[in-house]
Amino acid sequence: MSDVLKVAVIGGDGTGPEVVAEGVKVLEAVAKLENIKVELTPFDLSGERYLKTGVIVTDEEITELGKFPSILLGAVGHPDVKPGILEQGLLLKLRFAFDQYINLRPVKLYPGVETPLANKKPEDLDFVVVRENTEDMYIGTGGWMKKGTPDEVATQVAIYTRKGCERCIRWAFEYTRRRNNPKGKMLTLVAKTNVLTYGHDLWWRTFQEVGEEYPDVKKDYNHVDACCMWMVKNPEYFDVIVTTNMFGDIITDLAGILQGGMGVAAGGNINPDAGGTSMFEPMGGSAPKYTGLGVINPIATIAATAMLLDQAGYSKAAARVTSAIQTVTGTKMKSQAAGKMGYSTSEVGDLVCENL
Repeated sequence: MSDVLKVAVIGGDGTGPEVVAEGVKVLEAVAKLENIKVELTPFDLSGERYLKTGVIVTDEEITELGKFPSILLGAVGHPDVKPGILEQGLLLKLRFAFDQYINLRPVKLYPGVETPLANKKPEDLDFVVVRENTEDMYIGTGGWMKKGTPDEVATQVAIYTRKGCERCIRWAFEYTRRRNNPKGKMLTLVAKTNVLTYGHDLWWRTFQEVGEEYPDVKKDYNHVDACCMWMVKNPEYFDVIVTTNMFGDIITDLAGILQGGMGVAAGGNINPDAGGTSMFEPMGGSAPKYTGLGVINPIATIAATAMLLDQAGYSKAAARVTSAIQTVTGTKMKSQAAGKMGYSTSEVGDLVCENL
């Protein structure tokens, strides 16, 4: 834990700057209460900038960002920029540049938040997904032959390495041990070993071998389709899930809806190694139709701030933020939907600060 918490701030597009402002507000408030010195540095990386300059992010900016242990990101996405350009040119580029090999997604139902699952309460929806974040089909290996003709062939190759599997699985076992679920420590591998018989066999074997070093953690397995069913039927079954990049992308979106929507879902792209740079963000997009209206929900960004604090070693401050969020969702807000919260974006941030 450093004497100074240095955070790079990327507001991004649409409502991103609005929710980031509330995350920063809460971060500064809890830092004052906990006597934490915070240094914030803004970076102008967005679709708007790309449209004006043709530049997404420079090598020099990546070098500068790499000097920060933490990045707080609002959202990236502009209606006038073709889908995929910013996602690949900025988000994936930063993940790979900083080797953020863990995508951490807490799935927690806050008090007062509606879930589409009948009769499920906050104690029933409280698990974590650990998604491998640097391999699988996201590395861009593949190509076309005879593109644009009736004989076209396209390939998209999923690549898994023993190193990539093992470091993610080991981190997940360690996280499960630290989480210390009172109902029992259990790590569930989610894959598709009955069909994806090469890469997912590597995941299975690595999971079994690494798991021998953690006798206090129960080893569990779900095919990905079964996992989706159990997440809806019995979410209380899960403690921690570890899974591949592609499957993790899918099941965490399902999880986000189960926990009340993207307005409350936060995540971290983490490099756990010493000196690594990690990035924290709300799971919702830039929501351009709400830009400037002050109606977007900042809870997910504030929750991402709590994750940032925890990863940086300020667990007490992180717990204060999480507790304040639960108070606000449970006793103040009417809804988590944009424009239906009963408060403006900035007022929700103020409420969290008041309840730290």
